[in-house]
Amino acid sequence: MDALILSRLQFAITTVYHFLFVPVTLGLSIFVALLETWYINSGSYEERIKLKKLVKFFGTIFLINFAMGVVTGIVQEFHFGMNWSEYARFMGDIFGAPLALEALTAFFIESTFIGLWIFGWDKLSEKLHCLCIWIVAFGSNLSAFWILVANSFMQHPVGYAIEDGRAVMTDFGALITNPYVFGEYSHAFFAGITTGGFLVIVVSAWKIATDSDSREIFIRTIRRAVLYTLLGLFGVMGSGHMHAQYLAEGNPMKLASFEALWETENPAPFAVVADINQKAGRNDFEILIPNMFSFMVHNSFDGEVKGINDLQREAQEKYGSGYYIPNDVRGMFWSFRTMIGVGGLMMLIVLFTAYQVFFRRNKLRDHLCCLKMMPLLLPLPFIANSVGWYIAEAGRQPWIVVGLQKTSVAVSPNLSSWDVWVTLIGFTVIYLFLARQSCSFGALKLLRRRRKCRGLKYRLVYIDNGALHGIFHIGGL
Repeated sequence: MDALILSRLQFAITTVYHFLFVPVTLGLSIFVALLETWYINSGSYEERIKLKKLVKFFGTIFLINFAMGVVTGIVQEFHFGMNWSEYARFMGDIFGAPLALEALTAFFIESTFIGLWIFGWDKLSEKLHCLCIWIVAFGSNLSAFWILVANSFMQHPVGYAIEDGRAVMTDFGALITNPYVFGEYSHAFFAGITTGGFLVIVVSAWKIATDSDSREIFIRTIRRAVLYTLLGLFGVMGSGHMHAQYLAEGNPMKLASFEALWETENPAPFAVVADINQKAGRNDFEILIPNMFSFMVHNSFDGEVKGINDLQREAQEKYGSGYYIPNDVRGMFWSFRTMIGVGGLMMLIVLFTAYQVFFRRNKLRDHLCCLKMMPLLLPLPFIANSVGWYIAEAGRQPWIVVGLQKTSVAVSPNLSSWDVWVTLIGFTVIYLFLARQSCSFGALKLLRRRRKCRGLKYRLVYIDNGALHGIFHIGGL
């Protein structure tokens, strides 16, 4: 494999690993802020003690994910200069602006107020301390906004001019009001709420099943988490549907590719399954739902949807000879269906959990086995997030900036395959080791350990090969 393919593979590995932590940070920061708001507005002393421990418990999970997200995100920035120097040269004036704003207006806010929140429990007033975590939540989601502003330009360039072979910004307002930003950011925002809420459901279910002392407070927590996750799930579905409709105009090739629609049709069917033959430009076998794709795009069972082959011919007329179809239509097709399928499964799980905790609360003890199995479901939102991000990025190929620069010319010119192999192997080994410790999707083995530490009793929840390794809480919650 040449330096281009290896650089793409390296960036894909580091990006997917980074994106395991981003949605958790976005959604869990808001939920922790809501928990602390619940805490400062609670009544009895006993309840306040439990709620304070609860805030610290989920706050610890948030901090672990926040730290991992920061360090893995920094790695990606090095890629731009080392692996993709031609992209940095061409796009630096535009891509650098939202990245700088992300650091100045978001990351500094997060880092400052997260420090105040960690160390200010006994030094700040309750309301001021609660305000700190709300500012952290705002900063985390503002950070995601600026990153997606930069990414949206790559998907749909606006507000620019080409001068001396480089893209320069001419309209900052157009950059941040890019219609692609609204769909992409809203989808990522609600995905974060879904991921954070689902994690709280899983952890609460385990505590309900295994810890009788804190069962009552976690039952109350899981009820709030269920409503929070449902908000995220409905938001993800709505924003995803809206964004898919926008793609019909903003990037029809991506839309046609993840549906494997090779020929323009009116009305267009939806392929449930398909045997995709990309070389021949057709599906050798498919099971179709008539008119459904037109309904998804136009809210009507009638409506034309352009096919891949016609879009390829249009691209050749516009940009010259070349292959303008994403090189992994099969992967996009099945990734999209994986995302939809996992999202539907999560909806069923959360609705069933809602029924149990709202209408059969006194019967929860009859389902301890199911509650103990809940940690096995934790990978679901992470799978959906990862394949969704793959669709977003693979769908703009062969462009790194759609219509302006191809990926093949964006790679660093003096980069050798050996250079990338060394760093690719290094990153992969390190990330696999970290994944095993922090978010491996293997079998969960939960062991409880009790210790004495300076007079404080604490419990270390250790999950070998599990997604919650390293999470601990003080006070025997």
